[in-house]
Amino acid sequence: MENGKMLTEYWNGVLTNERDMETVPWLKRKWELHRDRGYRIVRVTGEVTPYQKLEDSDRNTDVRYLLKTNFVLKKKEDFYVEESEMDCRAQLKNGVIDRHEFEEELSAPVERDKKYEPIPMDQVTELRFTYDRRSAVRYAERWWNSYNPEYRKFTDDCTNFISQCMRAGGAPMWGSPNRGKGWWYSGNSWSYSWAVAHSFRWYLSGARQGLTGKEIDSPKDLIPGDVICYDFEGDGKWNHNTIVVMKDSDGMPLVNAHTYNSRHRYWSYEDSTAYTPNIEYKFFRIGD
Repeated sequence: MENGKMLTEYWNGVLTNERDMETVPWLKRKWELHRDRGYRIVRVTGEVTPYQKLEDSDRNTDVRYLLKTNFVLKKKEDFYVEESEMDCRAQLKNGVIDRHEFEEELSAPVERDKKYEPIPMDQVTELRFTYDRRSAVRYAERWWNSYNPEYRKFTDDCTNFISQCMRAGGAPMWGSPNRGKGWWYSGNSWSYSWAVAHSFRWYLSGARQGLTGKEIDSPKDLIPGDVICYDFEGDGKWNHNTIVVMKDSDGMPLVNAHTYNSRHRYWSYEDSTAYTPNIEYKFFRIGD
């Protein structure tokens, strides 16, 4: 689309101009977050890919597009790159950008009140495994901004993606065909814990076999392959999950995720469009 070049030029201007950043709350928070961590953004670029264009009789144009951003961060001798993709909408009047809207970064769980119920101890079988963290992280790096055709793609894909990473790390599936039991995927069906953020969080808190998680007090104690769960509003409804893929120079986690596809994002999500001061986290050591 002809609007793609214009929107790319617009975003490359906003991303590098501190005064313009004030008009984009999530971008302002991102710069503040990294500044407070002692990191400097030394290079930032944006690329726009339009995928829908609608025009009305008054020459108003509605463009929906994917915004890809690339931030190069530096602290002393430590460099790393944070990447993300987000769905946006621009409204143009007579070819001039009038306003922007951003899809809220909030995974809206289906049947989110479904909790995993731990099985009785006398029913626990020897379903144990050795977690291959390297394979889980490698999978998270390979598929952070694309979708493995062997699995269904969900509109809210964050938990489906994390489950795939766990599976790549060797976690055994169990509980089929009961959707409220265990953790599993069969192509045409899956457990709530496989694809629903709220259910996955409760599964990790209660599972005694197969994929298991141990709650950790501090994010600094997490290691690559571990999981972070997010309740953005602090209302007990868990919305999002990420996988730790590396640590920064301060030993803090950087994560990959789907829905808003992100790579090497700082774990706290304070720059998220869904962030609120009431946000709650759960940190899980996987498998060990």
